[in-house]
Amino acid sequence: MTQVVPGTRDGVLVHFADGRQEAFDLVVGADGAWSRIRPAVSSATPQYTGVTHVETSLDDVDTRHPDLARLIGDGSMAVYGVNRGLVAQRNSGGHVKVYAKFRAPLDWHTNLDLADVEAVRSSLLALFDGWAAPVLDLLRHGTAFVHRPLYVLPVSHTWTHVPGVTLLGDAAHLMPLLGAGANLAMLEGAELAESIATGPEDLDETVRAFEEQMWARAGKWAKITTAGLERLVSPDPAEALALFDQVQPS
Repeated sequence: MTQVVPGTRDGVLVHFADGRQEAFDLVVGADGAWSRIRPAVSSATPQYTGVTHVETSLDDVDTRHPDLARLIGDGSMAVYGVNRGLVAQRNSGGHVKVYAKFRAPLDWHTNLDLADVEAVRSSLLALFDGWAAPVLDLLRHGTAFVHRPLYVLPVSHTWTHVPGVTLLGDAAHLMPLLGAGANLAMLEGAELAESIATGPEDLDETVRAFEEQMWARAGKWAKITTAGLERLVSPDPAEALALFDQVQPS
């Protein structure tokens, strides 16, 4: 997909990369942070938060790394320090995702070959120097490293309604990765589908109502997750955790 053009005689015209064009009554942008559909309704673009993640993983953790398996437990574990943290999340089949998160310029890795696993490992171990050995083992045993800088859209991101086009999930309200974004996307997709199937015959009216509901709820969670990121990856992580636990959606 290369362009979405609303307001044509036949509806919303979608231009595809292979040169095809097709018109639709409704185009839903559920295509993530770098949505190709968002420009049809909004000029907002994701901005770097100042916090980056470097992701690695452990396989067959219960057999190959039983001590780490016990450390992580049945769900996840997190350790926070000054402007950085390490989070490990158990997935299915003994697979564990590990995230090293820290504040840094977007180009922090300019002199580092991210394809060089051992070089990245050494850089991260230096960054977390002084942390407990069992925690650092999460990095020592990582199999590969992927750079994932965190981007967000404005907390109160909305747009002037455009007939025939809407957004949901990260395309509509990209926010810090603190457990809300994916859940909101699934809920919004279900709500929009149900509204279209059971709501008024006026499709545009249905989409308008959906957007209003989505904006109100997503705005609350965007504020919570933005505050959470600031407090978790902060100069004072002990206070950060205490404050974050007190934040609840109103």
